[in-house]
Amino acid sequence: MNRRRFVQLGLAALVLNGPLAGCTRLHAERDRPQRFLSAADDANGQHLITLADHQGHVLARVPVAERCHGGCVRPGSTQVAVFARRPGRELYILDGRDGALLHQLSSGDKHHFYGHGVFSEDGQYLYATTNHFNDGQGQVRVYDARQQYQWVADFPVGGMDPHELRMHPDGNTLVIAMGGILTHPDYDRIKLNLDSMRPALVLMSRHTGEIEQRHEPSHHQLSCHHLDISSEGVVIAGYQFEGPEWERPPLIARLDTRSGLFSEVALPAEALVAMNNYVASVAVSTHGPLAAITAPRGNRVVLINYLSGEYVADIHLPDAAGVLPAPHGGFVVTSGLGGIYLLDEQRLTATLLNPEKLHWDNHLTAL
Repeated sequence: MNRRRFVQLGLAALVLNGPLAGCTRLHAERDRPQRFLSAADDANGQHLITLADHQGHVLARVPVAERCHGGCVRPGSTQVAVFARRPGRELYILDGRDGALLHQLSSGDKHHFYGHGVFSEDGQYLYATTNHFNDGQGQVRVYDARQQYQWVADFPVGGMDPHELRMHPDGNTLVIAMGGILTHPDYDRIKLNLDSMRPALVLMSRHTGEIEQRHEPSHHQLSCHHLDISSEGVVIAGYQFEGPEWERPPLIARLDTRSGLFSEVALPAEALVAMNNYVASVAVSTHGPLAAITAPRGNRVVLINYLSGEYVADIHLPDAAGVLPAPHGGFVVTSGLGGIYLLDEQRLTATLLNPEKLHWDNHLTAL
């Protein structure tokens, strides 16, 4: 299928998806996360894809050759996609019930993954952020899950380093965090263009690849890598600052996709310093207007009100990595040093659920 044909089919599907169609489904998916999936390494350095429950019990471990990063669940299915971390080239399709490997795909010639993807709400298409490393330009690569994950289209994102992406609650729009950093597999993870970065937060039609909104951070070295979106269409994004380490720019952005209003969240000086210029993961609550932002280099989880953009609190948690709303309020947080924690948003405490010494990656996927 060529891109033109894919776009034609996408426009036809757009008619069937009204603007409110995604909201109910988004709530339904997020109100039932009893288990989660995450990449991890064990004490011997073996790369794993790990399934656990919200009480911290590890249920399955799947050994993989490359270190993995983020994942996403295919709606209407038990399948979950897990992506290799940049500059990895492998995509794993697992059964979310037991971790059984169903498919393994490559990113294709002259492409690598950025560790993230998202499915369309009907479960047909998988959208993955990739780097075409011959020219360094970022793309959203589209796969047809109903056709054994056949590659069907590439959508240019208009820049470099597209990273985490989410589906807007309208079901038709991709929300993409674009870091702006040039890399090439020949140089592993070395960043090649720190003086000329152009990070952005981008809204793209999933049907046509048209860029509908683009918002740039206040400093060109604020690499926009991670985000989450609420059922109201409010995006919270986290930055990783690539400039001088003694500077303390804002690290959290807020976008109301309905109005197009983009802003950066003001934090108390002490909290901003504690984050150490690095955000690893973002999650919005399903039980109130809270968003949790992890800062592993500062051993912090920062809470903000995503509706107002106001700072609420910050909580010490060693090497805070992945974060996900807990089923009955609060957040599940993993540590890169080992351990699964329950963060109580009322008491502002973090309770260790499981001390198992897995080195957890920075992302959790609700199953």
